[in-house]
Amino acid sequence: MSTARDYAGQCHCGAVRYTVHTDLSGLGDCNCSRCRRLGWVMQSVPASDFTLLAGEEALTRYGFNTDKIDHLFCRVCGIESFARGTDGQGNMLYMVNVNCLEGVPPIDRSAIKHWDGANF
Repeated sequence: MSTARDYAGQCHCGAVRYTVHTDLSGLGDCNCSRCRRLGWVMQSVPASDFTLLAGEEALTRYGFNTDKIDHLFCRVCGIESFARGTDGQGNMLYMVNVNCLEGVPPIDRSAIKHWDGANF
């Protein structure tokens, strides 16, 4: 999409706030039972490009399927603005809900990568 920059992100109520450094080049969505219901636009970033600024105490974890991803919801407003897990090589990464970032240009959903999580 563009050159990498910092974006501010948060849940709906603002209890959970973070910054992420990304170029938004790897946008995707997923058709698994969970993601389909949430309507996420996802962007994966390495842990070094994610900084939680506030709200660690407001996060509630949800795990399902292989229970390898920490789906983290704000216990105040219920929004999952990011999740965390590891990639295939064991490196920590964050999956950011791009819909929770400020200043993101309009997203053409037909141009993003579609992950077939329903058949994974």
